[in-house]
Amino acid sequence: MKRTLIVTAFSLAMFTSSVFGQTIQSQHDHAGHNHAMPGMTQAREATQVGPHGGSLKQTGNLQIETIVSQGGLQMFVYDRTGQPVSVDQGRGAVSVRVEGNAKRYRYDLLPDGKGALTAPVNLSQLAGRQIDVDIQLVGMKASGGNVVSFNEVATVPASEQQLAAAAIGRQKICPVSGKPLGSMGDPVAVDVNGQKLYVCCAGCVNAVKSDPAKYAAGRPQITVTTATQADAAAIAAQKVCPVMDEPLGGMGTPIKVMVGDKPIYLCCKGCIKKIQAEPAKYLAMVYGNGPQNSGQPAVTTAAKITVSTSTQADAAAIAAQKVCPVMDEPLGGMGTPIKVMVGDKPIYLCCKGCIKKIQAEPAKYLAMVYGNGDQASVPAGTEQVRDGIFKVVSADVPFIAAQKKCPVMDEPLDAMGGPYKVNAAGKAIYICCPGCAKKIAAEPHKWLAVLKSQGVEAPTIR
Repeated sequence: MKRTLIVTAFSLAMFTSSVFGQTIQSQHDHAGHNHAMPGMTQAREATQVGPHGGSLKQTGNLQIETIVSQGGLQMFVYDRTGQPVSVDQGRGAVSVRVEGNAKRYRYDLLPDGKGALTAPVNLSQLAGRQIDVDIQLVGMKASGGNVVSFNEVATVPASEQQLAAAAIGRQKICPVSGKPLGSMGDPVAVDVNGQKLYVCCAGCVNAVKSDPAKYAAGRPQITVTTATQADAAAIAAQKVCPVMDEPLGGMGTPIKVMVGDKPIYLCCKGCIKKIQAEPAKYLAMVYGNGPQNSGQPAVTTAAKITVSTSTQADAAAIAAQKVCPVMDEPLGGMGTPIKVMVGDKPIYLCCKGCIKKIQAEPAKYLAMVYGNGDQASVPAGTEQVRDGIFKVVSADVPFIAAQKKCPVMDEPLDAMGGPYKVNAAGKAIYICCPGCAKKIAAEPHKWLAVLKSQGVEAPTIR
């Protein structure tokens, strides 16, 4: 009875195969030359495209077309003239090695009733990855009873959906509105000179079509100037800098940053790189229609916060800290650093504009400057959103700031309604959405290792 092995590519469990009624003698290499043992036919290296779009190789009296797809591997066999050869009595085996993995995995090739020998293996999760495949076939009369042996190196093709998802992930934001792709439903593809560009909604399509050169880069054009008297009304309406939450004009003439066709006014030049890094975030803060904060819960703390100007006695500590945790600017680059005492721990800042950030989220910035230290444990949580998935509390905030992204989705923790907390073998892992919890539960040590490789030590759950 015909056996069909359907195996998930990532599981890659080892199966033994009995497709051969004879012993297959091995090959060996010497001085860079392959020598096939008696009774074995070796494929030539010349590769052409076959009738089904696969790789076509000549091997003895046969031509064999290999097709690698997300659904597995197929072999079509032809004679020297290109006429199909029946494989109904044929059998075979493939040995697969995934790029970056030394282990090989074996699967049976069996007739599929459609003229091919097939190994149905789910390779969808390997899209874009290269695989090395050793193939051996028996039972083809046209081969003169010899075992046919050859090798293929191929890339598992990506589906249209995967290609689109990857392109959207790279582009991230709509070049017209500056909004995150996906924030207004499924992104819309627009053809620009033969390339696909994605916009946030149908309303942006005409803007791209009317001026494709302007939007071809896939990001809003960002330009920086100094505000003039003509900007006075807009500055008065915006009132504060979205980066520092400081009154515009309090640190000199405001800076004007054009994101596409929308101006954002800043308190100082130090804020420019924040807009360049996350234009969608700050457009949303100024113009609405998006998240206006980091998505992290507010922190309350009993620690006393005092502010002063640093002195020569702080020089060693300033040299050790190096940069302002709020603006990521070198300490001293904007004058004498500001010293903020959070309890008994000093945090040094580049300017007075950063003080209110520390006052609003002291635990976050303590974690950035000092790490998790002796605070490396968090409560298990009491408020569940689903079984085993908990809402975060203020004690989690430093660890959320340290982890930054969901290890499963590689997305910001606040990107999909999170962060949420799950128990991974006694450690807390933060995730972007409840859907990620089952992957953590299935392989907690794998995801803890992923975080550790990123320099993140998950806190213990107490």
